[in-house]
Amino acid sequence: MDENYEVIVVGGGFAGVAAARTLGRKGVRVLLIDKNPYHQFQPLLYQVATVQLGVSEVARSLRDIFRGQPNVRVVVAEVTGVDVEAKRVTTSDGKSYEGRFLILASGAEANFFNTPGAEVTYPLYSVDDAVSLGGTLSNVLETADRADDGTEIHFVVIGAGPTGVETAGALAETVKYVLSDYFSPRLASRCHVHLVDMVPNVLNVFSDKSKEYAGRRLAAMGVQLHLGTPVAEIARDKVLLKDGTEIPASLVVWAGGLKAGPVVAGSGLPQGRGGRIDVNPDLTAPGVEGVYVLGDAANMTDAKGNQLPQLGSCALQAGTWAAKNILADRDGGHRAPFAYVDKGYMAMVGRGSAVAEVGPGPKRVLLNGPLAFLAWLGVHVVLLSGTLQKIRAVATWPSDYITHRRSFVVLSRPDSSHTP
Repeated sequence: MDENYEVIVVGGGFAGVAAARTLGRKGVRVLLIDKNPYHQFQPLLYQVATVQLGVSEVARSLRDIFRGQPNVRVVVAEVTGVDVEAKRVTTSDGKSYEGRFLILASGAEANFFNTPGAEVTYPLYSVDDAVSLGGTLSNVLETADRADDGTEIHFVVIGAGPTGVETAGALAETVKYVLSDYFSPRLASRCHVHLVDMVPNVLNVFSDKSKEYAGRRLAAMGVQLHLGTPVAEIARDKVLLKDGTEIPASLVVWAGGLKAGPVVAGSGLPQGRGGRIDVNPDLTAPGVEGVYVLGDAANMTDAKGNQLPQLGSCALQAGTWAAKNILADRDGGHRAPFAYVDKGYMAMVGRGSAVAEVGPGPKRVLLNGPLAFLAWLGVHVVLLSGTLQKIRAVATWPSDYITHRRSFVVLSRPDSSHTP
């Protein structure tokens, strides 16, 4: 055994960071382990991929976050083993760490639902994913510009939830407003964006009014919608739907769903929907003491048993709540069921356009258009980690949305081979 800690946190996402910060402020000795040295703001990764924001706006060093909390130690390593009974984790370098409490907040990975050929697609869940997608997008455009042979270019996004809608909208805006100036109107006219989903509407968890507005806006921006039919197979040059439709594809983005990552799969805990752990109301893992599972690694419910959303705000609140329950455990108090404060949903549809459903359901305040767009900007600025990240985003967005200038550069060679 290398070291002992009061609390071990696996994962530096919203939930893990919130838990470690809350515990650190109370003087608890915490070990935070993540395979990356940074905390990433996953909801804006599509803007990195489409060169609207730089990596430094959506990623912040974990060591910078905990610079003022010396009792929180950050270890950059991949967790390869978890013993939930002993509250022990093992990393790829062979080291092991044990704590009195264990928090699994290890995030998620793409869920391809056994779709044939899905491995050739580009998921969008990490900074590496965003950079890889951005590099491939750049290469496709540079290659097409050099060839200038009239070949049509098709960008296909699979999954019409918030990530898929925002990605398709960003790609459509790039085609409509950016490519003519940066390349040529001829190249822009050859580019097409498709959005595919097995459900008959975009933004399926939103209200009918929001779904209809988002669908209309995407269509007006030139996005071709293929809804209500599942994907049968994905090839490197096309996407085949189960009704026989073939969609040409120069690049395919996977936004079709997520599942818990390998840390959870190897924990020995019983897995539920999406490979996640169905946690108790107080966020503890069933059948084991002192283990909490949070964020995209957990299926969380409210006091009435309603399933809670896989949102960054929910994960952040869960991290803070779990930390408070750990403090209660440590001090001989009583754990409390997670009381999630439902702030609603929102999704960017395009420049100056978004949908927002604000407040707890079912009586949410429904917004769309410019007002929802401003609300989207405000919420995302607040949720960004770090003052510098907030300042950079606020400074960058006006340039992009008003002038359509893309100041960031994707570092890739036109002839390099990018594989997911």
